[in-house]
Amino acid sequence: MIRGSTSPTLPPRRRPAVLALGLTASALALGAGAYGMVKPYVDPDDFEGAGGEAVTVRIAPGATATDVASALAGAGVVASARSFVNVAEQRSMAASLRPGHYRLRKGMAAEAALDLLLAPGSRVVRRVTVPEGLRAAETLRRVAAQSGLPLDALRGVDPALVGLPEYATGVEGFLFPATYEVEPGATAVDVLASMVERFGVTARQLRLRERAERVRLTPLEAVTVASIVQVQAGSEPDFPKIARVIYNRLRRDLPLRLDRTRALRITRSDTEPGSPHDAHAQKGLPPAPISSPGEKALMAALYPAKGDWRWFVTTDPVHRITKFTNKESEFVRYRKELDDNLGTN
Repeated sequence: MIRGSTSPTLPPRRRPAVLALGLTASALALGAGAYGMVKPYVDPDDFEGAGGEAVTVRIAPGATATDVASALAGAGVVASARSFVNVAEQRSMAASLRPGHYRLRKGMAAEAALDLLLAPGSRVVRRVTVPEGLRAAETLRRVAAQSGLPLDALRGVDPALVGLPEYATGVEGFLFPATYEVEPGATAVDVLASMVERFGVTARQLRLRERAERVRLTPLEAVTVASIVQVQAGSEPDFPKIARVIYNRLRRDLPLRLDRTRALRITRSDTEPGSPHDAHAQKGLPPAPISSPGEKALMAALYPAKGDWRWFVTTDPVHRITKFTNKESEFVRYRKELDDNLGTN
């Protein structure tokens, strides 16, 4: 009688244990692989500390946080692009990154690199400040001194390359006075083009073409009037009244007879009889601007004050007191007042 098989068999309860062991091993293997895939995102490589060797990194215009991160990693500033992107996103600073050249350090923690990028002092840039009323030659000398660009290179720029308005006869009057940031690698053409571009922006904002027609001038004549207004002694509130004096004299076909205390830097040839720039004796406007006017001078030329004045004298240059009149006798008296204040009597 057969009572049972003598062949060895596994107890039924052992099978689930073996299966569970296999699943656990598979899960661990899968987990290790998955972690290896996500680690660069959730726990990317990062340096510690503020770094060491100085390095300059350029952020291109329109660069995203990822672009910036790649540039930093490529320069050895951060250990990985992802470490920088994570920090920038966590601090909601991705949109605060600006183009330019920045002085950073190699081997920086991503957070330290972000702090330095946001610090204004880290940007490598030269600032050039051009005041109102300078002649183009003076402007070029100032730009050369402050930017480090060779003066000869600035003087040699072809005006056709800087985007002048079609009514301009040259750069005189169109190198807009303002403060400019000159990035490393900028050329003479780049700098002058940015100044002309700034003029264009201001002209569009002031509707220069449209307003010039309303005061019966061409755009070039309007800029020329503004350039004359700009170089007169006096305070800015007087600018619209000075513009009105110019218009009143032009419409009466009178020489401009600009006040001799003007701040204009003139050359000997400008004052020779018959020179088109001899605005004291000649009738009509000079053929082109005589300085670079700022926004308020342009505004004055386009929106002159109302009045019948034909003369003005800055009787007190120190305090910028200017007096206006439509009577020649008062003009003579104001000139004497000026002479007394200057001690020239």
